[in-house]
Amino acid sequence: MKWFLDALKNKYATFEGRARRSEYWYFVLFYVLSIVALAIVDNVLGTLSEEAGLGLLSGVFVLATFIPTIAVTVRRLHDTDRSGWWVLLEFVPIIGGLVLLVFMVLDSQPGANRFGPNPKGVMGPGTPSPVTARE
Repeated sequence: MKWFLDALKNKYATFEGRARRSEYWYFVLFYVLSIVALAIVDNVLGTLSEEAGLGLLSGVFVLATFIPTIAVTVRRLHDTDRSGWWVLLEFVPIIGGLVLLVFMVLDSQPGANRFGPNPKGVMGPGTPSPVTARE
């Protein structure tokens, strides 16, 4: 829940930087759980539209979280050293979504990349590890 609230409050439209896998997947988990819960409430209240597949509350939620959803996806792509423009693959039927799913599952690029330092704090290859001085 922490990742979801952080993305909504502190990183609402932050497209710079990197997002760890845990940040992305926890965001997706609570996003889906929220939509399901709101759809149930919509169904109980009678505001669920069968044609649209969304109700009033779940539709407002989807609109309110549209930008943070894209932002966390772009930051996740940055973590794998890919441009945020790869998110447009979503418009390619079937194949685009599968390719994006693979990108989201991949591990972070070790060390810093062109989008910033690794949020895990993992050093990349060729980076000397800190040595503790022994006397």
